Amino acid sequence: MLRGPTGDNMARIKLKEDHELTAATLAVAKSIEARGADTSTLRGLANRQDMFDAYFGFYYPARQGKTVSATLIELVRLRIARHNDCFT
Repeated sequence: MLRGPTGDNMARIKLKEDHELTAATLAVAKSIEARGADTSTLRGLANRQDMFDAYFGFYYPARQGKTVSATLIELVRLRIARHNDCFT
């Protein structure tokens, strides 16, 4: 079992392999990988297709600056990471 920064047990989410993804999800994963980016979030959320659809329904337009500014997204991401003792 893996240990967190405070020595407690950390839960792990299984990251789906290519053969476990739907065709649409696999296409998104491949396009992300082609840009050299990490697909861990995508592969973790793929365990729950409803969460995957909701997350990327918000995330992609937001990251394109259509709903929320990129600066605000990054500030929120860093704050959440800090609250979770994750230093990125």
